[in-house]
Amino acid sequence: MTASDAHRTIEAVWRIEAARLIAGLARMTRDFGLAEELAQDALVAALEQWPASGVPDNPGAWLMAIGKRRAIDHFRRRERLDRKVDEMGRDLETEQTPDLDAAIEDIGDDLLRLVFTACHPVLSTEARVALTLRVLGGLTTEEIARAYLVPESTVAQRIVRAKRTLADKRVPFEVPSAAELPERLASVLEVIYLIFNEGYTATAGDDWMRPELCEDALRLGRIVAELVPREPEAHGLVALLEIQASRSAARTGPSGEPVLLLDQNRARWNRLLIHRGLAALDRAEKLGGARGPYALQAAIAACHARARTADETDWVRMAALYEALAVTTPSPVVELNRAVAVSMAFGPEEGLKLVDELTAMSVLKDYHLLPSVRGDLLAKVGRVDEARAEFVRAAELTRNARERELLLNRARALD
Repeated sequence: MTASDAHRTIEAVWRIEAARLIAGLARMTRDFGLAEELAQDALVAALEQWPASGVPDNPGAWLMAIGKRRAIDHFRRRERLDRKVDEMGRDLETEQTPDLDAAIEDIGDDLLRLVFTACHPVLSTEARVALTLRVLGGLTTEEIARAYLVPESTVAQRIVRAKRTLADKRVPFEVPSAAELPERLASVLEVIYLIFNEGYTATAGDDWMRPELCEDALRLGRIVAELVPREPEAHGLVALLEIQASRSAARTGPSGEPVLLLDQNRARWNRLLIHRGLAALDRAEKLGGARGPYALQAAIAACHARARTADETDWVRMAALYEALAVTTPSPVVELNRAVAVSMAFGPEEGLKLVDELTAMSVLKDYHLLPSVRGDLLAKVGRVDEARAEFVRAAELTRNARERELLLNRARALD
């Protein structure tokens, strides 16, 4: 294996294993910052050794073994080896092939512990979400900032302060008790939701999707829903993610280019995931959660899933659902989506009126989907020159290469 091949392999392994590695090390050290440092040390060791020795059969376990050894070295230097070795287990130093997968099963999952610890009530909601996205989802501060439409420096400060607070308060690395679950569940669901969204449509980079994030989010969502079976919003979130994930194979073309929802080949939609999503939605509604924000979004997604063709979509119902969502969760982004549904149900002129009202909102001035939607509606009403300019502006604002290419192609198509 050449050095370049080894480096590409290491990058791929890191994308897959980083979150679980950090989670496992955080469980042992009770320190997010230290866990990240140890994981980085393990990555450096892989970069130094694998080009010469080859990639091990179980690269995740190899990285975890290095991380554990570095953790022991760290605590030895701090003269606390005896206590820490008792906590981590007497066999860590001699363990040769630790089973990484054994640490990520059922409710004892280190990833789930990591989510609940990062969402501890000692942190603000914003800090909980930012920290979990950083250490679990592997997102950069820039990606998190774009998801929340806030400055990157704000997100960086939240993460630093959150780590310091968790360390100072000696927050235990554990799944909360039943009595503590309700107050921490909302932020956990929000974290899972944002991780999925980043995977479903990447905010930056050369790829339209990051499937590994979607898979992690969906898996965690299912676990949380079973942990709190009487919480309708947990099932509403799972319903939403299942239905959204069902379209993944149809969302890209042969060369990885984006395929918009109404242009997708619905035969490629995963019917099993749709079935699971509709069942989860039914479960949420029977628990009295039909008007919860995730259940409403799942109901919107279900309008697409139930339609055999794009023309059969119930846009009137979808517009009503978005109106209900705007009441439950007021947001300019929700209003933008409502405008799209209104345009499909009642004509592009009606949708354009709503979009024009949103253009005056400063919070959306750098949000690329606003000019993208406006360009689409302008094109439908025959204002071609304005539409072309909006698509070009949207292309300038997006940080995703695939999406930029799509928007520029739409602008060129109007020539």
